[in-house]
Amino acid sequence: MIPIVDAHHHIWRQNDLPWLQGPMVARIFGPYEPIRRDYPIAEYLADIKTSNVVRSVYIQTNWAKNRAVEEAAWVQSVADAEGWPHAIVGYADLLDKNAPDTVAKLAKIPRVCGIRMQLHWHENPLYRFAPTPDVMNDQHFRRNFAFVAAQDFTFDLQVFTSQMADAANLAKEFPGVTFVLQHAGMLENASHEGRAAWREGMQRLADQSNIVSKFSGLGTFIQRNDATHIVDVIHETVSIFGAGRCLFGSNFPIEKLWTSYVELVAAHRAALASYDTKSQRAMLHDNAVRVYKLG
Repeated sequence: MIPIVDAHHHIWRQNDLPWLQGPMVARIFGPYEPIRRDYPIAEYLADIKTSNVVRSVYIQTNWAKNRAVEEAAWVQSVADAEGWPHAIVGYADLLDKNAPDTVAKLAKIPRVCGIRMQLHWHENPLYRFAPTPDVMNDQHFRRNFAFVAAQDFTFDLQVFTSQMADAANLAKEFPGVTFVLQHAGMLENASHEGRAAWREGMQRLADQSNIVSKFSGLGTFIQRNDATHIVDVIHETVSIFGAGRCLFGSNFPIEKLWTSYVELVAAHRAALASYDTKSQRAMLHDNAVRVYKLG
């Protein structure tokens, strides 16, 4: 069985996350009461036990903005104790004047290898995260992004179709940064028109050789582990980016709302089964090792 690097998962303590406290607020992935609790590394390791996952990458979980360094330091302490996760993608508010200091402090944490600042904006307020659709064009953002580049960090890129042209321009301006497109471009409109726009935007992104695409969170908008949907998104994405620029991520425990880890991995392995063994290994393991510098 081909080994897997899970290039997108989370662990958390509920009390550290504002969005898991107080009244439940609407989220992009729907009602989340079952995961409104601690999700420790022990539970994650139990979830992956039979799926031949050999390494993992933690992606930031939106602690309070002023605790970004504390979040990464806590995950590092978990890694020191348990050996997992093997890499950390932290958070920095690249609109903040203190962003250079935050990035510098994150760079001193051994397993931090990248930054995610969620840039996705949508006309539907439920899907909206960034304050404006064009935040990545802001002069302060661009100035601070240079500090991300200087640390040789990756940048986990989360945008909707309407923002892909701006995202491609950002990647073009910073050719030394590897941009990891979250959730295969977040196809939220599966209509003929929506798919066509998404496909065009994905091609814009793929035209920048420093952007790779992650198969993560594919159940976000349909809120189920749908084998047909996963096959469609994966095949479309691979046809655009190529097998050498795609990688797998579970987005656990979010996807735990509607599926098990075993079922999720089985759906992705089935979707990749039509590719040759070398391509499957690249997308399930080798590309993530390269992108996140797992050695």
